[in-house]
Amino acid sequence: MVGRVVVTGASSGIGAATVRLFRSRGWEVLAVARREDRLRALADETGATWFRADLTSDDDVAALRAHVESTGPLHALVNNAGGAFGLDSVENGSIDDWQRMFEVNVLGTKRAVTALLPSLRHGAEEARGADIVTVTSIAGHVAYENGGGYNASKFAEHALVAVLRLELAGEPIRVIEIAPGMVHTEEFSLVRFGGDRDRADAVYRDVESPLTADDVAESIVHSVELPAHVNLDLVTIKPVAQAATYKVAKGELKVRKD
Repeated sequence: MVGRVVVTGASSGIGAATVRLFRSRGWEVLAVARREDRLRALADETGATWFRADLTSDDDVAALRAHVESTGPLHALVNNAGGAFGLDSVENGSIDDWQRMFEVNVLGTKRAVTALLPSLRHGAEEARGADIVTVTSIAGHVAYENGGGYNASKFAEHALVAVLRLELAGEPIRVIEIAPGMVHTEEFSLVRFGGDRDRADAVYRDVESPLTADDVAESIVHSVELPAHVNLDLVTIKPVAQAATYKVAKGELKVRKD
């Protein structure tokens, strides 16, 4: 089935890759993000429509809801907007960074769900099903040192998804969580380290084949395009070089010799 999907955080990385893949599969896509110039470029490239909205703003989300409701039913929502800010201990981490992470990773997702669930119910009646896909992180399942703020916000987002799945039980709406590990995108680590390119590049240095945004987008679209009775509750996706949040093999992957 193809239909209409909203993708948040669509201006770069996983969000932009997801917009491109949905469009290539024939979906009508509404790309949502804060940066209008990037949305316009993505729309020109893919044929998607776009809506500028900051999910930390109640007014912006209300406007997004009104726009979606005025333009037809919705069949899928991909909650991808999010971010990491800083890499510090719980003791020394910035309260401002923690607040930013909770605002976008947790409350942004909650705002989007609250605003767009009525349109998803409309779409579910029309198409006998709808989907809410939320991109969390393996950081929401396994803690690691100096990741306290990001861990805490992503653990909370994971809990939000789990509760939502219970609350929607009995409705034809799938609730799906995609939890990526190490993904090498153009902005994630750069934003985390406040624009410090050397620190951002060091995260991926000597790691063989980190995930790409396209890899994660493939998982998102696949989960939505499965038969309506099949629900991928939780998909954890990591590069082979990453055994856990805190254990990443450096250098070429080789078979051990006795």
